[in-house]
Amino acid sequence: MMEYQALYQFLSEQNAGQWVDRLTKQLPEALEMSNHGHLSEWLEVIEQIPVLSSQFRKLTSSAITIGNAEEINQDTRKQLNLAFKRLCPWRKGPYSLFGIEIDTEWRSDWKWDRLIDHIKPLQNRTVLDVGCGNGYHCWRMLGAKAKMVIGIDPALLHIMQFHAIRKLYGEAANYILPLRLEDLPANLSLFDMVFSMGVLYHRRSPFDHLLELKDCLRPGGQLILETLIIEGEKNQVLVPEGRYAKMRNVWFIPSCESLQTWLQRCGFVNIRLINITKITIEEQRSTRWMQSQSLKDFLQPDNHSLTIEGLPAPTRAIFLADRP
Repeated sequence: MMEYQALYQFLSEQNAGQWVDRLTKQLPEALEMSNHGHLSEWLEVIEQIPVLSSQFRKLTSSAITIGNAEEINQDTRKQLNLAFKRLCPWRKGPYSLFGIEIDTEWRSDWKWDRLIDHIKPLQNRTVLDVGCGNGYHCWRMLGAKAKMVIGIDPALLHIMQFHAIRKLYGEAANYILPLRLEDLPANLSLFDMVFSMGVLYHRRSPFDHLLELKDCLRPGGQLILETLIIEGEKNQVLVPEGRYAKMRNVWFIPSCESLQTWLQRCGFVNIRLINITKITIEEQRSTRWMQSQSLKDFLQPDNHSLTIEGLPAPTRAIFLADRP
């Protein structure tokens, strides 16, 4: 498994020794075998992935690319393909790993393209990605020359997918931790930029989430917030009575004006809306790497403007805001 000493040293140099003390206890607990029935299987998969060497690593294209197909033989290709298949489903991507194309459920590169020209330059920044999944956007942040990227996500399968990719890539200032945002120390004030993409509507208290995000930022740091929204005026918020697009844990979907008010109420400044996009079945779909139901199954068959429950279909917005 991944060594965290370089991360601990970096955090200590940033006067975040309190977090290091906490992490040395949290990480072993989160990765305790008895806590998850499939963890030992996933760890075995990663152990069997061969250590390969390639100078071809591209983090600035749509697909995170490590290695070329001609650098490995057929047996190694079969070994890698089997390992990646055992780590299905793959939700965020795409990836191209020694010629194996992992076509993930989400075209996460489309979201990246919507925001990259609007945010502060990532070069030499310390960055946090909350709810990062398997780390696709973390690799894109590293490709944009971030100094250190830390992702957090509680889903251990996503963590294992990241470890598999990092084993092929090699050492990098890029780590994903099996944590939730509330597991981080209060008033951390460590990061130049914090991303929260696809998380806010899963939180029972959106205000607590926004305040926790603000606490992670240094003064002057930037929040990149991407979330579901509805059309509507100020103070309009959709609270689904049951599921939303078959998801159980969707609590609040605000209008853009409401979300701007929330950000202001939480003390953010320089708030601006940079993108609104209706999600299509081309952006989120089933593939051979994620064969269960996807967006097409969550919408009404004859009317893709409505979810299967009759609610407005997913529309997502991206906001930028600064901590004063």
